[in-house]
Amino acid sequence: MSHKRRELYRDPKRGKLAGVCAGLSDYFNMELWLVRILFVTAALLSGGPLFVVIYIACWFILDRKTIEHDQSSSSHDIDPVSVKFKVWQKGEPPRQALFDLKDRLGKLDDRIQSMERYVTSPEFTVKREINKL
Repeated sequence: MSHKRRELYRDPKRGKLAGVCAGLSDYFNMELWLVRILFVTAALLSGGPLFVVIYIACWFILDRKTIEHDQSSSSHDIDPVSVKFKVWQKGEPPRQALFDLKDRLGKLDDRIQSMERYVTSPEFTVKREINKL
């Protein structure tokens, strides 16, 4: 059984300040807005300076998420649709995921139909006969 090894990176592209909360949301598979709310709430209610120091330390300690890390996680051209089952999970709601899958399958169906039209056309038959010569 192969488990995908998760690594903690900061993601400045999706982040507001340094991308620490964005990296945490990727690591824990949570929505980004929820991680930000949890961090701000924890900073305000328990120990503001401590959480600010931890955030700054993570800013300097964590590596920046690069394109290689993104490509190693997905080996296909098409991004997989991730459906969330709980409100706090990262991903698409089931209804939106179903709409996206329907759209993708419609595009694939159009491509297959155009390939079938070409293969069954007289032009394809003529080209194939010329290539046999």
